[in-house]
Amino acid sequence: MASLLSSHGYHTQVVTDVSNSSYSLGGDSELDVVLCELNLKDFSWVDARHALREIDVQVPVIMFCDVADPDRMMTALRLGASDFFLRPIEDTAALIRSIERCVRQRNLRRELQESRRRLEAANTELRGTVKMLEQDQQAGRQVQLRMLPVTPMVLGNYVFSHTVIPSLYLSGDFTDYFTVGEDHVMFFMADVSGHGSSSAFATVLLKNLFARKRSDYSRRGVDTILHPVAMLQEANKELLDLGVDKFATMVVGLLDMRKNSLRYSVAGHLPLPVLVSSAGARYLQGEGSTVGIMEDAVYEEHAIDLPDSFMLALFSDGILEILPPRSLIEKEKYFLDVFAQTADSPEQLTIHLGLDRVETAPDDIAALFLSKRA
Repeated sequence: MASLLSSHGYHTQVVTDVSNSSYSLGGDSELDVVLCELNLKDFSWVDARHALREIDVQVPVIMFCDVADPDRMMTALRLGASDFFLRPIEDTAALIRSIERCVRQRNLRRELQESRRRLEAANTELRGTVKMLEQDQQAGRQVQLRMLPVTPMVLGNYVFSHTVIPSLYLSGDFTDYFTVGEDHVMFFMADVSGHGSSSAFATVLLKNLFARKRSDYSRRGVDTILHPVAMLQEANKELLDLGVDKFATMVVGLLDMRKNSLRYSVAGHLPLPVLVSSAGARYLQGEGSTVGIMEDAVYEEHAIDLPDSFMLALFSDGILEILPPRSLIEKEKYFLDVFAQTADSPEQLTIHLGLDRVETAPDDIAALFLSKRA
C-alpha cells in the first residue's frame, strides 16, 4: 500500500508499533491522512477511545479490515473514521479518491485554523486600538468639559447655567456665555453635524472664534462680538474655511443687563429658544441659513425687551429625540407645554424633561438657561 501511494505522489511512513508512535494527531499535526488497520496487534480500541477524545484528533483516518463485519464497521465509524475499506482492495482508484478527499479536508482545517489565528491576532490588536481610542476620547471629553463655562454664573439678578449630555464621549453640541464689557453678556448654542471627534473639534473652533472676537473688543475696540449677525457670519466663514464638510445650527444672543433687553440671531436651529414669564411660555421667532454650508448665507437680528422676571432656555435638537410624541409638530407643542407647566427653575425643567435620567442619549443634548428674578 505504501508503494501504491508513493506512485501517486504521496510521502508515506509505515508505523508498526502504534502504542509507541510519536506522531501528533492534533491540529498542529503535519500528517494529512492516516491509514489504519482496525485489527491492531496487542491494541484495544476500547481503551484508546477515551485518549482519542482528549487529544482532539484533527487528522482524517481511513480504516481497513479483512472481514466485512457490521460491528467492526460501526466501531470504525464510532471512532471517527472518514472512510472504511475491505482488504484486499480491488478498487484502488476509490481509495485514492478517498485519500484526496481527506487531504482536501485536512487542508481546509489548516486554512481555518490559520484564519482563526489571524483573526485572534487582529482582534487582540483591535482591542488594543479600541482601548487607546477610548482613552483618547475620555481625555478629549475632559478637555471639552473644561471648555464649558462655569455653571451657574450669577451676575446680579441674572443667572446663566447649562448642561451637556453627549451621545458619545465627545459632543458636537456646545454652549458658552461670557461678559463683554460691564453691561453685556454674549451667549451662543451650537449643534454641529455628526458625532464624535470631528464634531467636537468644530466646537473648539467656534469657542476659539468667540474668544478671539471678545479679545478684539477688549484690546482694540472692534465690536464684532456685540453683533449676533456678524458673529454668525464669522462662524459661517470659519466652518467653510475648515473644509471638513461640517455645518452647525446656532443661536447667538447678546444680553444688555442695563436695559434688560436681548438681541439675537438664529441659524437654522431647532427647537427655537423658549421664553417663559408670567405671560406664559412662547418660542422666540427667528430663521436663517445653517452656518458652514453657503458663503452668501443671510441672517436676521431680532431685538426684544425682556420681562422683569423670566427664564430663557436654548436646547439642541437632541432634546427632541427623547420626547414622547412622534411627529415634530407634536414634539414642539409638547416641549412648549412642559415649559408652561414647569417655569420655576431650570432644575425643575430638567427633571420634568427627564434629562436627569438619561444615561445614553441617541443624540447629543445641550441646554443653556438664562434666568432673571425680580
